[in-house]
Amino acid sequence: QVQLVESGGGLVQAGNSLRLSCAASGGTLSGFVMAWFRQAPGKEREVVGHINRSGSSTYYADSVKGRFTIFRDSAKNTMYLQMNSPRPEDTGVYYCAADTALLVPTTRASAYKYWGQGTQVTVSS
Repeated sequence: QVQLVESGGGLVQAGNSLRLSCAASGGTLSGFVMAWFRQAPGKEREVVGHINRSGSSTYYADSVKGRFTIFRDSAKNTMYLQMNSPRPEDTGVYYCAADTALLVPTTRASAYKYWGQGTQVTVSS
């Protein structure tokens, strides 16, 4: 059974950096397409970005492009979200997601079978 556990959330001042982790078990990263989503209060869950099975290709939402980076450490079976220059509008619960059946990652949350429990990120101005 695939399990995803996020960590690294918290309170960060705008302009500082924060790194979220998503540790996977029940499979190796090369078997997953993976993504980060976030949900702000009163808003729908939205994609932050995703990464393909090999880790060679990433996608970012326009709102985070140039500030956030998704990368993986295969030795630790962990995906990361490096958040540089976060803004107050980046506040929300961040979720990692994975799927073993998708051939390529997608921005659709409904396509991902496995989800972490979420980690709160609050960016103060």
